[in-house]
Amino acid sequence: MLPAGGLLAAGVKAAGAKESAAAGALTEGDAAILRFLAAAEIIETDLWQQYNEIGGVTGGNAAYMAALQNLDGDMPQYISDNTDDEVSHAAFLNAYLKSRGAEQVNLDEFRILPSSHASGARQVGRLTNLQKLVVDTSFYTRYRSSENPDLGGTFAQAVNIVNEPAIPLNDTETPPGTAQPVPPVTTAARRMQAIANTAAFHFGYIEQGGASLYSSLALKVRDLEVLRIVISIGGVEVDHFGLWHDKMGNAVSQPLAGVVDPQTGVTFPDLNSLKSELSQTNLILPEPADFLRNGLPEVSVIRPTLTENAGAVATIKSFTADRLFEGQIPEFFTTVMALAEAADAAQRGF
Repeated sequence: MLPAGGLLAAGVKAAGAKESAAAGALTEGDAAILRFLAAAEIIETDLWQQYNEIGGVTGGNAAYMAALQNLDGDMPQYISDNTDDEVSHAAFLNAYLKSRGAEQVNLDEFRILPSSHASGARQVGRLTNLQKLVVDTSFYTRYRSSENPDLGGTFAQAVNIVNEPAIPLNDTETPPGTAQPVPPVTTAARRMQAIANTAAFHFGYIEQGGASLYSSLALKVRDLEVLRIVISIGGVEVDHFGLWHDKMGNAVSQPLAGVVDPQTGVTFPDLNSLKSELSQTNLILPEPADFLRNGLPEVSVIRPTLTENAGAVATIKSFTADRLFEGQIPEFFTTVMALAEAADAAQRGF
């Protein structure tokens, strides 16, 4: 005979299974939200797999891994873990769509972009391009500011990262056996460290976008089970952002600060030398900020969360400005934007 706790647990499980089985078809809006999130996770998986191949725990590029470890000794493990998380998100969302009789998402026809030719990179078609990024680093100052983009706040770039690779491009300019001392000395070592620093800021950029995206779309969900999915995966995106927000600071603080890419001129200054809370590297927890409307107390929150700033269309526009899709065909943009517009059009109404 089961103890009372066991009976209760069994009863809850049975009720939950019955409720799920009776849930039926998704609303058009909920299906659209899940489809866009599946697409976003497929895109994230593609970029994280590229980072993982070269710099993860089984990465094939010793110099890139060493440059990443100059930021934190556990960077390869974190990269591999983040990759595994995104793979699981994409697989779960598509499986859930199927379980509810909804159309799944497949972007395989758009895996046409070239891989890096550096050691470690598989020579397969990609959805995303990490080879010439324009990384929006304004999130760094946004989360240290008391202003909110949803209330008109604007934010300076922490570091100007323009047309910079986040993975090594080949073994000629960045040989995989290059030593990576702190600070880097040789031209090849400086180039590789700048690439690794760019990756660290790109990690933060991607994951803070996910934190805002999931928060925004959760407000449009109708089905309670779908809401559970969105807030549960969204919480992991927030966790990812917190991790990378910490690690990127080591690229712009001593003893590593001051690296200049010898090819592009992209510079990673000592942000702590500015003596400002908007640049202080260890202020990694979101500062209290304006929220909802003027007149309320400042509060520590994820921001932005309004559709126009954090929704699906805003996400695709941001990724495009990041040059993450550089080289993609028009049909790709048509496909992902249609998914984004459908998700943003969803309404919570009962």
